[in-house]
Amino acid sequence: MSRGLRRFQESGQSHFVTFSCYRRQPFFSTAETYDLFVQCLEDTRCRLEMCIYGYAVMPEHVHLLLSEPPRTRLADAIHYLKLSFAKRLRSQRSPEKSAGFWQKRYYDRNVRSYREFVVKSRYLHRNPVKRGLVSNLEDWKWSSYRHYAVREIGIVEIESEWTARDREQKARGGVPRIFLRFFSKRVSREHFFPYEEPLELVCTSPATRPDFMIKAVENRSTIRKVIGVCN
Repeated sequence: MSRGLRRFQESGQSHFVTFSCYRRQPFFSTAETYDLFVQCLEDTRCRLEMCIYGYAVMPEHVHLLLSEPPRTRLADAIHYLKLSFAKRLRSQRSPEKSAGFWQKRYYDRNVRSYREFVVKSRYLHRNPVKRGLVSNLEDWKWSSYRHYAVREIGIVEIESEWTARDREQKARGGVPRIFLRFFSKRVSREHFFPYEEPLELVCTSPATRPDFMIKAVENRSTIRKVIGVCN
């Protein structure tokens, strides 16, 4: 990571963040380690009141698409996330096996447009398949893909159209979200995030925080495939 990197935080924009394990070693080697990080991510989201729009945990690095926390800097939030995970991992392992888990610093890119947001969302969700970790996007447990693909309610609350609708339903005493278990079989995985799909801007309620939401609409279909949210 270049020491001359300039960060533009407290901008009100979304961010695409990547940080790595020490010397890019595949320290995420067990399901328990992956699960612990996902839980720490949700704990950080709750504690700092951040919006998580997407994530993918890889063997040697992590991708996040998220908002800036309202009362602290994003850099402090990333530091808290990495430190809290390392401390909890250390409590489960011997010190010599948990020392030096993270590489210092991290990559941070401001997401300035909805089109750039979509590109980053596709990139992080496709990463496990591109790396050959799984054959199908929905088979990788430690990403937010299944939230968008099948409306799955996971450990990490993902800020999206589904989540906004859940809040509205709950406020009206409506039924909970339906888990579309066979959605991916009805809609081709190759066309879930196609670049040629049209994009439309849709206003959201204040509870979702971002100014607009991106939706990809498949022609000749009533199924709307939500890409994500951007501010």
